[in-house]
Amino acid sequence: MDIKIQHMQKSDVDSVVEIEARAYGDHHWSKESFLNELSNDLARYYAAFNNDGNLVGYAGCWQILEEVHITNIAVSPDFRRHKVGEALLKRIIDDCYENKAKYITLEVRVSNNAAINLYEKYGFKSLGTRKGYYQNNNEDALIMWTENIFYDKFKLNYEKISSELEGKINVK
Repeated sequence: MDIKIQHMQKSDVDSVVEIEARAYGDHHWSKESFLNELSNDLARYYAAFNNDGNLVGYAGCWQILEEVHITNIAVSPDFRRHKVGEALLKRIIDDCYENKAKYITLEVRVSNNAAINLYEKYGFKSLGTRKGYYQNNNEDALIMWTENIFYDKFKLNYEKISSELEGKINVK
């Protein structure tokens, strides 16, 4: 599969909100929330498109000094298990290297095993729980962090799994 990842534009937001609603149900970010994020100097948002030019996933993060907080990664249900989410995560990590961010953090539902497995594959570790973090069902969130991404242990693993990903999906 080929996908193109680029910086999210205002014109992408309607499609992003559609994926957001399908991914998260009634408790999802609004169109206004995404538009606000696009004008936030701390935020970086990405959109992934398939060969037909359809938006199939998105991701966002904030960088504050040496730390990046991933705010969301979502993929259209029709394109899950095709490495789109992984390619978006890789894009964020690549940008962290480029922008000299050393640490990456995120929250993830304790029930989201697929996402947890992906984050662990990329070196994230659970360092705590936020009780009742998700408002729609009071579900807990795992707080996950990377070690310093410039340390050899992280970099060597990242290079290995990045190379494996490139053999499975073509990212432009």
